Amino acid sequence: MTKRLYIETVGCQMNMLDSELVVASLRQRGYELTGSPDDATAILFNTCSVRQLAEDKIYSALGKLRRLKQEHPEKVIGVLGCMAQKDQKLIFQRAPYVDVIVGPGQLHQVPDLIDEVEAGNGRQIEVSLGRRDGSATQIKRSHESFDPLRDAEMRPSPFQAYIRIQIGCNKFCTYCIVPMVRGPEQGRPPAQIVQEAYELAAQGCLEITLLGQTVNSYRYQEEGKTTKLADLLHRLHEVPRLQRIKFVTSYPKDMSCELLEAVRDLPKCSPYLHVPAQSGSNSVLERMKRGYTVEDYREMMQRIRETVPNAALSSDFIVGFCGETDEDFEQTIELVEECRFKNSFIFKYSERPGTKGAEHLADDVPLSVKKARNNHLLQIQNRISEEENRGFVGREVNVLVEGPSKAAEESPQETNVVQMMGRTHCDRIVVFEGNRRQAGQILPVTIYEVSPHTLFGQVITDCVGPEVYTLNV
Repeated sequence: MTKRLYIETVGCQMNMLDSELVVASLRQRGYELTGSPDDATAILFNTCSVRQLAEDKIYSALGKLRRLKQEHPEKVIGVLGCMAQKDQKLIFQRAPYVDVIVGPGQLHQVPDLIDEVEAGNGRQIEVSLGRRDGSATQIKRSHESFDPLRDAEMRPSPFQAYIRIQIGCNKFCTYCIVPMVRGPEQGRPPAQIVQEAYELAAQGCLEITLLGQTVNSYRYQEEGKTTKLADLLHRLHEVPRLQRIKFVTSYPKDMSCELLEAVRDLPKCSPYLHVPAQSGSNSVLERMKRGYTVEDYREMMQRIRETVPNAALSSDFIVGFCGETDEDFEQTIELVEECRFKNSFIFKYSERPGTKGAEHLADDVPLSVKKARNNHLLQIQNRISEEENRGFVGREVNVLVEGPSKAAEESPQETNVVQMMGRTHCDRIVVFEGNRRQAGQILPVTIYEVSPHTLFGQVITDCVGPEVYTLNV
């Protein structure tokens, strides 16, 4: 009988990559993907713990499976990733019909653990050591993950792929659970990363995104030589057929001149930088233990503008953090107005058990105030995003076509002309009328209209050949 896998992923790009690797390993055991838990032999949830909403979504999904498990006890239900590492046996208590719990450092064991359950050996749990549960070497080894197996069906598109260059984090911001669930910061060997890029390019990938919790902190020491992110970018730039290289997420204090010069000088490096500020108030940043001041962030922004003048920047902000006053929030607004980010991801503070914030700081900003600040900052950022996008009207941009837009997929029509979508070199979304054969090409598009989050354009048809690779966006 064919084995079928249903997998649901919540969270960041790192989680998406983790799911790709899990699927690839299970395919080697004969599994096929299915879109319904009802049809699945194994049902897996790859989870996030950064915000409470993400955890609530998983527990809600698990609750809906109670009856299915009662009717089909042979189905294997598993919880993977960050929530599995954080909650561990608590998941068994809240959802006793779960069979497998696997932390992000043990995902390579998923196929064997499912086999153990199917063999009648009971529930299985594999998680990493806590930050105080062993020597530094033991803890690092317990968080090691795997990367060689890939599955194209799980990627953003057949032409784009993620490559993990770093796991873990050593920053210990007071609001963040990541250092506890992802473990100590560790860089992957550069030779391994470059080889993976060669293999992905050979499979048809035109764009890779390098992933790390603080990706620009990447370091790898070997035989007395230290490889930094700038060095890695130079090596990846030589990979044939590869057209674009991105990296997320960056830490403000590690945005070196050397790295910015690499982005400026290497045409394949996208002039797009995601550098979370989190707050515009020094007192809030200090309570967050972010390790920099607003003045540091402004100096970094000036350095970026001077070195890479055409760079598009995005940021993250947390509103309603412990003790945030109206004056603190106004200072955040000032920073957003000044920096004019391409876009910002704005979140209401969510207290996470196990963090220093939860242990030592009172979550004293009312939810109604958090919501009001969130909405207000979103309105400001949306206005800025649309104003910045207006500068593209009448301009030609080069778009890596990913496929039909979400609207086209939701409302398919019997016609050759379909709304297609892709991204510019600076990561702006572009939609245009085209056809499905254009997916995987880099096409020149003239922009005629914009919204806060989208550019609307028309393909320059007299320039289009079978494949157009242009890098001067």
